[in-house]
Amino acid sequence: MDYRFAVLPGGEFLDLVLDFERPIVELRKRIDQLKELDGSDNVGLATSIQHLELQCARLQERIFSRLSPWQRTQLSRHPGRPFTLDYIRALCTEWTELHGDRAGHNDRAVVAGLARLRGRPVAVVGHQKGRDTKDNLFRNFGMARPEGYRKTLRVMRLAERFGLPIIAFIDTPGAHPGVEAEARGQAEAIARNILEMTRLGVPIITVIIGEGGSGGALAIGVANRVLMLENAIYSVISPEGCAAILWRDRAEGSRAAAALRLTAADCEAFEVVDEVIPEPPGAAHRNAEETLKSVGEAVVRHLDELSGLDPEALRRDRYDRFRRLGVLREARTP
Repeated sequence: MDYRFAVLPGGEFLDLVLDFERPIVELRKRIDQLKELDGSDNVGLATSIQHLELQCARLQERIFSRLSPWQRTQLSRHPGRPFTLDYIRALCTEWTELHGDRAGHNDRAVVAGLARLRGRPVAVVGHQKGRDTKDNLFRNFGMARPEGYRKTLRVMRLAERFGLPIIAFIDTPGAHPGVEAEARGQAEAIARNILEMTRLGVPIITVIIGEGGSGGALAIGVANRVLMLENAIYSVISPEGCAAILWRDRAEGSRAAAALRLTAADCEAFEVVDEVIPEPPGAAHRNAEETLKSVGEAVVRHLDELSGLDPEALRRDRYDRFRRLGVLREARTP
């Protein structure tokens, strides 16, 4: 596949270093400094550089193989991770964004439109966050209001009319909790999306690329295949929200994250997601290009598997998938 990479996150966003990343980042800086010396003064530091690079790789593997649920939560929120529009620009051609819910509102916390993926026409919907304060205010931190979900449903209905597969990217802490959103029918909009997505007769593939929070995520998550990046999270509530309810203290977010079982490994074990897409060493924000490529390959693979099913088979497949969730199995003793 020919991937066309957009302007990817970097610069000031990569300067945002999480506490557990700091030893790796500092070691990389030392390696870069030695490379500059080796190149400019011909000091012959190749052996030292090679030793430090090996040490850095081992350190990174050790740290990232032992990440706690809270640390993965922090990674899922990193502003340097690729967002929905990054995936669209890198993986798709002929992207045409559609605006508005046809009822007088347009929500910029979600994007929706038509494009071509590997030459195949598709509909794409997804949450869109911002990378700085100004952009986050414009995008409402990826928290959609009712008109946002009505916009996505409008595009998904359009996709069914023309027989187009639907690709959805989830990245939200949750639906917007404001009074005005409730007044305009937030709960009804989410419930309507969930209901209507069960009825669509086209393939639906959802990818959780960062945060997958509550009904705000599920409103575009009723799919035939649900994929999840290795350091994404998927939960009925944010860790801080859970901590505020259970312990009256949002600072207990790390404790709540462990209890919620929200990591990709947990979701795969519970069969909540169908596939976990590995992230490159150092996580998605350290190698956005490799992440975009991995997600694109996974989406195309699942889309090929679903393309042979007729509309009724797709509805039945989606129904069966969600009916299996939460099924208890008795352990048999030998």
